[in-house]
Amino acid sequence: MHPMLTIAVKAARRAGSIINRASLNLDVLTVRHKTFNDLVSEVDSAAEQAIIEVLKDAYPEHAILAEESGAQGESEYLWIIDPLDGTTNFLHGFPQYAVSIAVSHKQRLTQAVIYDPGRNELFTATRGRGAYLNDRRLRVSKRIRLTDALIGTGFPFRELKHLDSYLAMFREIVKNTAGVRRAGAASLDLAYVAAGRLDGFWEMGLGPWDIAAGNLLIQEAGGLIGDFEGNDAYLESGNVVSGNPKIFAQLIKILAPHLTPALRK
Repeated sequence: MHPMLTIAVKAARRAGSIINRASLNLDVLTVRHKTFNDLVSEVDSAAEQAIIEVLKDAYPEHAILAEESGAQGESEYLWIIDPLDGTTNFLHGFPQYAVSIAVSHKQRLTQAVIYDPGRNELFTATRGRGAYLNDRRLRVSKRIRLTDALIGTGFPFRELKHLDSYLAMFREIVKNTAGVRRAGAASLDLAYVAAGRLDGFWEMGLGPWDIAAGNLLIQEAGGLIGDFEGNDAYLESGNVVSGNPKIFAQLIKILAPHLTPALRK
């Protein structure tokens, strides 16, 4: 295992321990609203701090971009962190949430970890070395027809200005697939695409910490990821489509008629 990936795994597991302990006493947690429909708890903050401590101990000069505390430092190495993706699920005891950590070097993603502490599932990837679930090599699914595909999604929840466009997309995908699932943690949805559990996924309005680790997992598992036009601006726009190569192309085609000028940016 690459040394940076080893550190990322250590940090993710430490955050996972905090999350698992807190899951036993959800009623006593302090929760606040960051924005409309966007919750943060003391667990998010504690998990993020634990991750940063591990990373800074190993790599004190590296920069960090974390969901709760923002950007720290300047370096050609950047750690992109979501300490608890799926906070709303977690606070309701709905077991679909994860820790997501990625590393970029000179703006190129090189390491990724997505850790599901409830199931003890550890998804990892190193650029050029493949993607893994625990010790098992991952490959995207082999389905070639959208009508046979199971597709993941996430509903717009922070900003609803694109809701009409999303609902039009949702309608078409429901009509043309085997099913659509909305589980509530984008990082895990992307990991599931890498693992072949989902054949594809799309969502709008995500943060880079939601996407970064899953991005590398999918690429290393043989899949494709892009924005709604199939380009590589998804980390900036937050609009993402992913899947195995055949399903990815069909998703792009079916989403295209419903893109507004704002969604093409």
